[in-house]
Amino acid sequence: MSKIARLTLSSILSFALMSAVLIALLSGSAAAQQHLTGTLGDGATYVIDVPALWNGTLLLYSHGYVAPGSPNPALDISDPYTSYYMLASGYALAGSSYASTGWAVHEAIPDQIATLDLFQSMVGTPTRTIAWGHSLGGEVTAALVQQYPSRFDAALPMCGVLAGSEGFFNQALDQTFAFNTLLAGGSLEMVHITNPALDYGTAAAILAAAQTTPQGQARIALAAALADKPGWYDPTTPEPAATDFATQEANQYLWVSNEIPGSFFTRAEMEFRAGGNPSFNTGVRYEYKLKRSRDYAEVQALYAAAGLSLDADLAALKSAPRISADPGALTYLTDNVIYNGQITVPVLTLHTTGDGTVNVEQERAYRRVVDEADNVALLRERFIHRAGHCEFSPAEMIVAEQTLELRLATGKWSGLGIAQLNKEATALGPEFNVIDVNGAPYPAAPAFMNYEPLQFLRLFDAFTQ
Repeated sequence: MSKIARLTLSSILSFALMSAVLIALLSGSAAAQQHLTGTLGDGATYVIDVPALWNGTLLLYSHGYVAPGSPNPALDISDPYTSYYMLASGYALAGSSYASTGWAVHEAIPDQIATLDLFQSMVGTPTRTIAWGHSLGGEVTAALVQQYPSRFDAALPMCGVLAGSEGFFNQALDQTFAFNTLLAGGSLEMVHITNPALDYGTAAAILAAAQTTPQGQARIALAAALADKPGWYDPTTPEPAATDFATQEANQYLWVSNEIPGSFFTRAEMEFRAGGNPSFNTGVRYEYKLKRSRDYAEVQALYAAAGLSLDADLAALKSAPRISADPGALTYLTDNVIYNGQITVPVLTLHTTGDGTVNVEQERAYRRVVDEADNVALLRERFIHRAGHCEFSPAEMIVAEQTLELRLATGKWSGLGIAQLNKEATALGPEFNVIDVNGAPYPAAPAFMNYEPLQFLRLFDAFTQ
């Protein structure tokens, strides 16, 4: 079979290979001939898995955010289903833990390069190296191919922080700023956080109380809109209708309740490593931002239903004291990392449309800088119609990775049609068409869709800073 034929998505797995994968899944036995682990010079650990019949391609996996105090093992893939598929298909896998937890972009990039160096010395030089990763790891993936273009052949950032660290934290500040001004009476430490536990408890109580009144719900929706929070939370439910604003707000409340209280810990950790506050909202026009949010119509409707003046609340945001960044901290977060669009290898991104942790509009921010750098021919984006952060099925990720390899093999983008992608994912079988819901596999039909994100509301990149 020729290389091109072997990469045709509908023929990826023969019946025999599918059987081998299912046997491995049932028995719990790995398909790796070599399983290598160890510790890097900075204390990060690494893991490498190489199958007996290695096809020469290495997939370097970058994992997502790990909260301080949580276990921090090295990972070379996201889940056992995808792991068994890739190993049975001949791919080698590698990844590191990063030397620290938290917003560890600064440590992740050199740790991943060190893992790549170790792979070459211990296993051999891959014929192809593809970077891929989820969430913060998606940001790391895009940074790797920007900073080390000669080390990679392609990249697959998934649900990535592709607006860069500064854009991400500025957007989070906008949400907290509106919440603090309109609901918390200015009682919260938004930056230079000294007691995140206190802020957490205060914010959680205020948020819960606000959700019990129409006025509070309207203001929660406004805060959520400034971070483009989707009105869809549960991946096991259909997306609410475009005019079902009550359900949308209830879902946004769930996103916000997961994030605003906990964000004080995330920001405190980030400020510690940055040496100060890197976020700012000086010069931000919130009325302008709101009108460009995906949630603008919802906010208008909820304010009208609650008998509140949206103009008055926007005026309150306009007059509230603004926050400036500490220059050194801003430099740290800019270095770790913003994007300049300088890509020299094919990049395919994947994002769920109902992601309330890393909103889908970040894809538009990344495309903008790649376009500004005249490299948009190397970039393609695909979207999954599903709620949740990184709620991809193994089938969807496998199809995306194989489509990226098809681009490498042929020199042109193909196989990206929505119907074809969904067909190829379906063909992998029900075992691979599952998502993780509360730690258990849940059946999920392939959900590739055509989608055009709105502009990210807090651009900060090499062309806008």
